[in-house]
Amino acid sequence: MLISAAIRLLANAIGLLVAAAVLPDMTIDGVSFVIAVVIFTVIEVILDPLVTKMAVEKAPALRGGVALITTLIGLILTTLISSGLQINGFSTWLAATVIVWIAAVLAGLILPVIFVKNKVDERASS
Repeated sequence: MLISAAIRLLANAIGLLVAAAVLPDMTIDGVSFVIAVVIFTVIEVILDPLVTKMAVEKAPALRGGVALITTLIGLILTTLISSGLQINGFSTWLAATVIVWIAAVLAGLILPVIFVKNKVDERASS
């Protein structure tokens, strides 16, 4: 469970960094970055099951978009709670939501493979 949490934190950090690097109207303050990542991840962990349940009960067609909705809500709440993340402009909000989601999904898929490979290499060299 601890490894899963670390992977989720790291994947979200990568997602936020990629979006900030690509979008000129999105900035992340280096000092507040860790706090912003933790806030964003906690919000996503809490909201994901709630939004999924609402989508299943009220609007089944939204099930596929739950992760995007959760990411957008997480970004909104993180900017309100933390001064470390700033997003300006409607198009930047939309692009940031998609970029953070895609980058975090890719990082979430790749990071466990890297961790497993490192563990296998450690055991092979022991």
